[in-house]
Amino acid sequence: MALLKGKNKTLYKSDSNRMLCGICGGIGECLNIDPTIIRLIWVVVTLCGGSGILAYIIAMVVMPRRVY
Repeated sequence: MALLKGKNKTLYKSDSNRMLCGICGGIGECLNIDPTIIRLIWVVVTLCGGSGILAYIIAMVVMPRRVY
């Protein structure tokens, strides 16, 4: 993936950028994008088809917490 070229990034739930579970914050940190943009995209996807809620629930179960 071109965004992650030369970097060893792993997708984790965010501890610092969290509103509910840290899913959007973790995606934003992994892709170096503002988490607010990820949240807005998630809301649009949810309002357009409703699949955003299911995707968020799946991400809550699948994405690990960062272990320090």
